[in-house]
Amino acid sequence: MAADTTVYKEIEGKGGDYYSLIGWLGVIIAAGLYAVFNMEHHGHVVTGMTNAVVWGTPHVFAVFLIVAASGALNVASISSVFGKYHYKPLARLSAVTAVALLAGGLMILVLDLGRPDRLIVAMTHYNFKSIFAWNIILYNGFFVIVLAYLWVMMERRMNPHSSKVGMAAFLWRLVLTTGTGSIFGFLVARPGYDAAIMAPMFIAMSFSFGLAIFILIVNAAYRSSGRPLGDKILFKMRNLLGVFIAAALYFNAVQHVTNLYAAEHGGVEAFILMDGGIYTFLFWVIWVGLGSLFPLALLFNPATGRTSTGINIASVLVILGGLAQMYIIIIGGQAFPLQLFPGMEVSSAFFDGSVHPYAPSHWEIMLGLAGMAAAVLIIAVAVKYLPLLPLSLSDAKVDPHHAKD
Repeated sequence: MAADTTVYKEIEGKGGDYYSLIGWLGVIIAAGLYAVFNMEHHGHVVTGMTNAVVWGTPHVFAVFLIVAASGALNVASISSVFGKYHYKPLARLSAVTAVALLAGGLMILVLDLGRPDRLIVAMTHYNFKSIFAWNIILYNGFFVIVLAYLWVMMERRMNPHSSKVGMAAFLWRLVLTTGTGSIFGFLVARPGYDAAIMAPMFIAMSFSFGLAIFILIVNAAYRSSGRPLGDKILFKMRNLLGVFIAAALYFNAVQHVTNLYAAEHGGVEAFILMDGGIYTFLFWVIWVGLGSLFPLALLFNPATGRTSTGINIASVLVILGGLAQMYIIIIGGQAFPLQLFPGMEVSSAFFDGSVHPYAPSHWEIMLGLAGMAAAVLIIAVAVKYLPLLPLSLSDAKVDPHHAKD
């Protein structure tokens, strides 16, 4: 098989371009740390968060990255668990990308706590009735299992065990994403969250978001280093991305149709789908239109779907749509008022019964972007100093039996 003779090598890079990228990422991370300092010094009053909307824009970025981390491992899982040898040359990069995205997301969460030192309490005192406590275990386990998976792939003596460790990583990431989705699905007090379908929907979204990010990373790494990148592997990932986009959109549609059937969720559905202002705009225009339907059209249109530019644009739109969807779920779910007394109207000086206003501050956006930059920085350093990428991903290397169309 072609994978047996694959030669992996660090990206030597053209000094100027590489260090320029590292420099810009460093600037974004420094800006994020400055934002953290200001939020710590002045308190969260400088943000758009309130006692009603306690999870702000940093959580949007953080949850997006955590969900995408699971999906980024798809390429490795497909090669090891399902035996699709075409994807095996990219399995190492897939594992590193997954670890980097999770690290970036958790950095945002920790720095947005208000008291990051309280994390020690969360790590040493577990309330096993809390889904948050379970997620700490799942996140730490993901790091351990995926790094072990990377080791058995890179150490030739351990290669025979890659399928077993890959299966463990595959199952663990499904549980991890189920846990992340269940954070919202278990919050029955909020009508925007209370849905068991949140868990499978988050799994479908993770596949879509993670693969979109991975495609951009592969394209950037190979174009910048001048290494051959054939159409075979790129088109396979394109087709897979299209399936995942459709699956994520399907589960989201089922969620809303199910909620519309239940009278108790009629209010929040009207809020998201028709009367929610920015949330309605984000749902129909950014998530459904630009983030799902338009990428599908780009991917499966022969004029754009067979070019790396078209696939890259589709991937960027999927990421933007994913961030919009996270904003709708996290912020929109909190903005819609709690139903303290079902069947009755509630109003008070504390905005009970009213839609809670929220506008993200620049500090929150800076922190979120810094987390994304940190993830990219981890990947950039890894590909430069570790043999993660094959010297060639030409069609002949990916598939020895390849024949030109």
